[in-house]
Amino acid sequence: MRVLLINQTFHPDVAATAQHGWDLARHLVKHGHEVSAIASRSIYGQAGGALPAYEKIDGVEIHRVGRSLFGKAGTAGRAIDFALFYVLAAAKAMSIERHQVSVCFTTPPFISLLGLALRALRGTKLVYWVMDLYPDVPVATGMMRQDAPLTRVLERLNRLALRRADATVVLGRCMEDRVRAKGVAGANIVRINVWSDAEELSPVARADNSYRRAWNVGDRTLVMYSGNFGIGHDVRTFADGAKLLAARGDVMFAFVGGGKRKKELVDAMKAHGLTNFVEADYQPRERLGELLSAADVHLASMIPGWEGVMVPSKLYGTLGAARPVIWVGSESTEVARVLHEERCGLVVTPGDAEGFAAAVRTLADDAALRADMGARARRSLEERWGAPHALERWRTLIESLA
Repeated sequence: MRVLLINQTFHPDVAATAQHGWDLARHLVKHGHEVSAIASRSIYGQAGGALPAYEKIDGVEIHRVGRSLFGKAGTAGRAIDFALFYVLAAAKAMSIERHQVSVCFTTPPFISLLGLALRALRGTKLVYWVMDLYPDVPVATGMMRQDAPLTRVLERLNRLALRRADATVVLGRCMEDRVRAKGVAGANIVRINVWSDAEELSPVARADNSYRRAWNVGDRTLVMYSGNFGIGHDVRTFADGAKLLAARGDVMFAFVGGGKRKKELVDAMKAHGLTNFVEADYQPRERLGELLSAADVHLASMIPGWEGVMVPSKLYGTLGAARPVIWVGSESTEVARVLHEERCGLVVTPGDAEGFAAAVRTLADDAALRADMGARARRSLEERWGAPHALERWRTLIESLA
C-alpha cells in the first residue's frame, strides 16, 4: 500500500509532530508499505528554506515544498506561510504518484481539506490525525470569539473534514469527547496516543548523568519541565509555587525547550528573586533519555479551557525515564487519567500554587515514593503506552482502509 503523510514539519525537524510522523513512516516501511511525505523545506518556526526539496531516507520519500517567509513573526505572517504551504503541497500531491491512503496532520490547520480533495479527485482514503483542534485553539487563546463569523466558517470546515474522513485519530479521551460533540460518529474515531520509545529512553543513573554534572545539581531534587512552553500551558503556577519553595535549598528546577511562554516563566522566576533554576534549549533526540532521567520529578501543564484541544505528548517521555509527573491541569484530561490509572504522578489544580509546592515537597521528601512511581511509569510505557503499541494500532488502522 502507498501511504502519503502531509504535515508542515517532518524529519529531521525536532517538532513533536515531525518526530511522530517520522516514526510512523519508518514503521510502515518496515512492514512493506511505500511511504511518502510532503513537508516544508524550512525548519519549524524559522524563516527561509534550508532542507532539500527531495530525499529518500530509510525508504521514506520526502517531498519538501516552499519555505517559511516569516517563521513565527506574527499571526499575519504565519497565515501567509500556511497559505503558501497549502498551495504548494496541493500541487505536489497532484504531481506525484497516487497513494491509497493519506494521513493529514493539523500543521498547518485545515490541511485535512487537501486530504478531502485527494479523496474526491484520486480516490485516496483520508485519515485525519488530530494533533490539535481548530478553530478551538485560537478560541481558547482568546484570539477569536466563539460566535465570530470567521470562527463559525472555520468550524464548519473542520466538521466537514472530521465527518468525511475515512478515520479520525484522536490523542486521548478528552479529545475524543470534543470530537464527538462536533457530531462525528463514534465508529469513525480511533484513539491512538502519541508515544515514546522505551528502548530509546533508557534512564541514566544520577551519578553518571552529564546534565546533572553540567548544571551542578549535586544531590538536590531536580524538578524539570522539558519540551514546548506553548500558549496552552500553565507556567504561572510553576513560578508561584516555586516561590513558596524558596527556602528549600535541596530543590532545583530545570526548564528545557522553547516556546512562547518560556520567557514568561523565566521572567516570573527572576521577579520572585529565585535563582535555583537552570534553562536550556531543545536537546538532540539522541540525548533525550539522559536529559529526562536527569530529573527526579517532571512537570506538565495545561491552562483551563484547553482540555481536549490538545494532549501534551511530553507525558510519554517522562514515563520512559521512570520518573513521576506533577500535572498542573484538569482532572478530566488524558494526562490526569493516565497518572491516576498508572499511579505514577500527582495532579494539581491550575492556579493552586500551594498545591503545587505541596506536591513538590511530597516527592522531594520521599525517595521511595519517587522510585515506586517511576517504576510504575516505566512499566506502563513498556506494557501499554509505548511506541510499539501505538504504531501497531496505526498499522492496523491504515491496512484496514485498503
